[in-house]
Amino acid sequence: MKFAARVTAAAFAATAAGSAFAPAASAETPTPEAVLSNYADIALAGYSDALDRAKALDEATDALIADPSEETLKAAREAWRRSRPVYQQTETFRFGNPIVDDWEGRVNAWPLDEGLIDYVDKSYGTESDENSLYTANVVANQSITVNGETLDVSKITPALLQDKLQEAGGIEANVATGYHAIEFLLWGQDLHGTGPGAGERPWTDYAKGEACTGGHCDRRGDYLDAATDLLVSDLEEMVGNWKEDGAARKALMDDPQKGLAAILTGMGSLSYGELAGERMKLGLLLHDPEEEHDCFSDNTHVSHLNDVLGIRNVYTGRYQRADGKVVEGPAIAELVAAKAPDIDAEIRSDLDDSVGKFEAIAKAAEGGEAYDQQIAEGNDAGNARVQAGIDALITQTRAIERAVAALGLGGVTIEGSDSLDNTQAVFQ
Repeated sequence: MKFAARVTAAAFAATAAGSAFAPAASAETPTPEAVLSNYADIALAGYSDALDRAKALDEATDALIADPSEETLKAAREAWRRSRPVYQQTETFRFGNPIVDDWEGRVNAWPLDEGLIDYVDKSYGTESDENSLYTANVVANQSITVNGETLDVSKITPALLQDKLQEAGGIEANVATGYHAIEFLLWGQDLHGTGPGAGERPWTDYAKGEACTGGHCDRRGDYLDAATDLLVSDLEEMVGNWKEDGAARKALMDDPQKGLAAILTGMGSLSYGELAGERMKLGLLLHDPEEEHDCFSDNTHVSHLNDVLGIRNVYTGRYQRADGKVVEGPAIAELVAAKAPDIDAEIRSDLDDSVGKFEAIAKAAEGGEAYDQQIAEGNDAGNARVQAGIDALITQTRAIERAVAALGLGGVTIEGSDSLDNTQAVFQ
């Protein structure tokens, strides 16, 4: 799973630049309610930016479907790449907020068995002991068999993708919706392994009539249209959850102590189990490009960097929106500083160090050494660069745990990962 196309440094420079800053002066320690209100405002701003970028992606893919060409495919890919930084900066809201965690799989689930969606190369194989839909190829078929029952897929709609195909048969790898399904439809598989290059789907996979390659170009367009429409509606739902009367905001404010625990749970779990473990250490241990996050587009360096920026946003209570405007206010950093200023200083330093390590990964990628190349077996310098990012995430997680203790918060469970905690299990 992969592709061509690099995100230029300019694509995320506006977000990253100037994001490190000193603690804001404050006459008094803010209340938990004030901290949570600003946290919710940042979530609302982040998901609103993600929604705006998803709408732009939807428009770009509609243009590709209506008038397929090299130019419209390139524009759709660029719209996808532009959508990723703002969404990735929202991921720290996931783990501590059940409303977000229950929803997240619809928009950012990975890795996926892409043979469920469309044609794949012979090297992908034809079957899997774990997934009967491994090569179901919805684009090419009018019906598929799920758990022994025939499912009509003749009309590809958002409802079909979300209600029938997403995790079909109870298999998590059957990802039918969200950013990565769209990514696959725009780039196709990356068949370069850990060598240079990403996915190379031709624009003619959406062409009309005899110019169509890959077969079933009309249905491929229908799938892409349904997936992008669904991404927009899913993000509209999450924006609503963070508005003044939204369920996610209300759940935070109903119990401020649990709300503060949610902030640190999200920061710690994204830092440790999810990003350091599942998204990075696993791929590094296996030297496997199939384990990188944006594996079709070779955009992983951008997504990882923006995850780390998002963690820092939440701790410091400051988010720079896509239009350059800043949302900022009382932060959990101030509560930590009031109880244990040394721990606050440690966390701020660790967060800045993590951002620096991920900027180094991104710089290497922008220089021509994509993330999948950096984790390749035998690439000692690339492996060390990625491991330095992992180590920085682990270090900041330990400081976050000390902040939890300093605040006397209960109910904080930071997710782990076999890749970090039980590496032998990875190879079994």
